[in-house]
Amino acid sequence: MTERETFTAVRKNGDGDITAFRTSTGRELNYEQALREVQEGRIKGANVFKGRDGEMYIRGDADGDPANNLDNLPLF
Repeated sequence: MTERETFTAVRKNGDGDITAFRTSTGRELNYEQALREVQEGRIKGANVFKGRDGEMYIRGDADGDPANNLDNLPLF
């Protein structure tokens, strides 16, 4: 089995919402692609949850380390 990728950087819109991700192998994924890959177990350190609005969202795994919170990743 190949090593699972991690998210290393994010792109945000004018409201500060994450719209795209860069992975540890340099791939760039839009939000929908990233959501699918997290659901398929291809991305390590993130999970998918259903928001109050019924939509699915990506969040980092809770590990007590704010440095790897998705909102705190560098921008690209």
